[in-house]
Amino acid sequence: NKFSDAEVSYRKALELDKGALQGPFNLGDALYRQDRFDEAAEQYRSAAERAPDRDIKAQAMHNLGNALLRSKKYPESIASYKEALKLNPKDAETKYNLEYAKQMLRQEQQQQQQKQDQKKDDKKDQKKDKQKQDQQKQDQQKQDQQKQDQQKQDQQKQQAQRKQEISKADAERILEALKNEEKNVKKKLQKKAPVRVQVEKDW
Repeated sequence: NKFSDAEVSYRKALELDKGALQGPFNLGDALYRQDRFDEAAEQYRSAAERAPDRDIKAQAMHNLGNALLRSKKYPESIASYKEALKLNPKDAETKYNLEYAKQMLRQEQQQQQQKQDQKKDDKKDQKKDKQKQDQQKQDQQKQDQQKQDQQKQDQQKQQAQRKQEISKADAERILEALKNEEKNVKKKLQKKAPVRVQVEKDW
């Protein structure tokens, strides 16, 4: 279980013999066991390219599919499993892994679709909220405007009432002045009227 030590040994072996057929395959396994799936995938690809026969190439493609699957690269893993099955159609494990990878891809797509739908719903909700806020704002502005209009009307009514009150007071003053003037005229007329003198009749 000393996979890091195995990795070092396989790398040294590959440095000594770069054309070794089993080197990349074994190094890929050591990396895979350390959960370094992307690095393992590179080695399995190299092993598949170097494979001398269909069976070894099929195994390399199967392992490549596994590494890609663990990296959640589902479309690529599906392609690798399909390639492995072309080379070895009877491999039940590869068939199972292929179906599993397809299922995982479907789940991922469904989750992405749900996220997109959720985003759309959130946008719709935000739009509705904005419309509601805009409507409330408009209603508030309308109410404020109505209040202002009402206040103006009340002020105008008050001013009109004041004017009427002033007009009444003025009218009373004018009437009073007219009465006084009439009295004065009467007095003047009385003073100017001729005095009747009794004259004895001449019989």
